[in-house]
Amino acid sequence: MKKRDAKRQAILEAANRLFRSQGFDGTSVSQITTEVGGSKATIYSHFPSKENLFVECMTATVDDYIAGISAQGAAELASSGADAAEVLRHYGTSYLGFVCSPDVVAARRLMIAEAPRAGIGRHFLAKIASMRAHVVAFLSRLMAAGALRPDDARLAAEHLRALLEAELLEPLLLDARDDSPGDAEIALAADRAITAFLRAYAPSKG
Repeated sequence: MKKRDAKRQAILEAANRLFRSQGFDGTSVSQITTEVGGSKATIYSHFPSKENLFVECMTATVDDYIAGISAQGAAELASSGADAAEVLRHYGTSYLGFVCSPDVVAARRLMIAEAPRAGIGRHFLAKIASMRAHVVAFLSRLMAAGALRPDDARLAAEHLRALLEAELLEPLLLDARDDSPGDAEIALAADRAITAFLRAYAPSKG
């Protein structure tokens, strides 16, 4: 890892710890600087604002994960004999298990809580759009392969996300259940979501 990349990662890790424990208001750029060394100018050379740094902290892990499982799905699709429905079910189960994990749920709550702050909501929306580009590319490949009907892949990605999150995520975000969903519950919810998605985007017959 290059020195600049290593410094950026150190800033993200320190800022993430502070934001999670103290919130946005309770965390200052000076505190982050104390954690990682250097000066405020060092922080601002990597991130244009505290708001931008907060957004990057809350989404960095999700961004990497979504890119990874989308690439994996595309690779499975390219392999000989791969079944598109099964590839989507693998993707859906992996995605849902990740977004329902306690750490990601906590980050999402914090994102929502801070969204009204100047610029943060718009930063989040732009970042989420860039993350979903990986899913759009994945679904575009499925459409090109004839596994899904040709349509607006960006809209299809939104429909897929909404279906996957429909059963389990809201009670977790609202702290309305006492436990996290187990593997069997996640797999069942993902299967129902993918079944509904495939009904909506099944290739035309004849």
